[in-house]
Amino acid sequence: MTAPLEGVRIVEMTSVVLGPYACQILGDLGADIVKIEPPAGDTNRNLGPYRKHRDMASLFINCNRNKRSLVLNLKSVNGREAALKIIEEADVVIHNFRPGAMERLGLDYEAVKAVNPEVIYCATYGYSKQGPYGQKGALDDSIQAASGIAALQEKVLGEPRYLPTVVADKTTGLYVAQAVMAALFSRERTGRGQEIEVPMFESMVSWLMVEHLWGQTFEPPIGHAGYPRLMAEHRKPYRCKDGLYLAVLPYWDAHWSTFCEVGERPELAEDPRFINMTERLKNIDESYRVTGEIIGSRPRSEWLELLGDTNVPMMVVNDLDDLVDDPHLDASGFWQVVEHPEEGTIRMASYPANFSETPVSIRRLAPRLGEHSIEVLRQAGLTEEKIAEMLAAGETRVPEKESKTTE
Repeated sequence: MTAPLEGVRIVEMTSVVLGPYACQILGDLGADIVKIEPPAGDTNRNLGPYRKHRDMASLFINCNRNKRSLVLNLKSVNGREAALKIIEEADVVIHNFRPGAMERLGLDYEAVKAVNPEVIYCATYGYSKQGPYGQKGALDDSIQAASGIAALQEKVLGEPRYLPTVVADKTTGLYVAQAVMAALFSRERTGRGQEIEVPMFESMVSWLMVEHLWGQTFEPPIGHAGYPRLMAEHRKPYRCKDGLYLAVLPYWDAHWSTFCEVGERPELAEDPRFINMTERLKNIDESYRVTGEIIGSRPRSEWLELLGDTNVPMMVVNDLDDLVDDPHLDASGFWQVVEHPEEGTIRMASYPANFSETPVSIRRLAPRLGEHSIEVLRQAGLTEEKIAEMLAAGETRVPEKESKTTE
């Protein structure tokens, strides 16, 4: 059995989270990812705790498995020519440079297409180059602000706040992987490559406004944007009598009826404010407040027993550290504990989808900076003399032998 994308070669020129995460997904699915890094490496190599090598920090490890690392100084003639030699045999090129940067390097779509007419060329960055924001730099926080995500927090917290995760990077990364696979499928049918643009701003507005376009769906508008249920003050995990928290959502009418019965408040099932889903939505904050009041009357262990066999959606509130020992994740084989040849024992999240005929796997652990430089350059046809010349000039590099240990 082979992985879904086995035989596909992707040249990655990305850093931080968005591009590396997208390419890791494609690598998990079987693609051969050649990650071209500058001599200083991907900036995320140094973000987070590390065990042995400073350039193998946790955030890098979690975005860069199933890849080979090649160092090239793309600003040099040799570096650019080597990149084009590698791209000649590639199916896909993915970069996250701002619009204009790849033109200055001589690695824009037209230059790449000239050596590989069937290539799929995917650019991902902050804002579409077709709009006035096209030249702006962007990171996750600025896209959360621009796309409305930060302002949503003001509805319940009283001030704009960022979500404590790089939601824009990772969500856009999913769009990148999806777009690349769609283009590969199209090429199988037509034989033609193409250029793809996946901007973060547009991706996140598309993602957010599925439910939040609301009254602005219609022209002229018949109400403001924003799904009221999701912005209710009391929409949050509920504190039980013992101080522990529980997520409970008696959403459908059947859920509400069951919850009122189990919670010994049967009269609420007939209350005109809550009698059906439409009325509960009109009175959503009061509905959530009453739910929280009921949950607060018993310890969590009682609620787990009372609601455990019902149809009411309910779950404990896990701390991030709790997830490492979650019994469901353990039973499903989600966490993989593996031995890295240099960094020791590490824990990794599996690719979340399961394929019956084309299973995915972790074939390569995150590479040291330049770990595969010589291998990939030889594979591209460069002579030993040329590789030695580039090493001496700092146009490529291999991993440093020195190491250090952190507590």
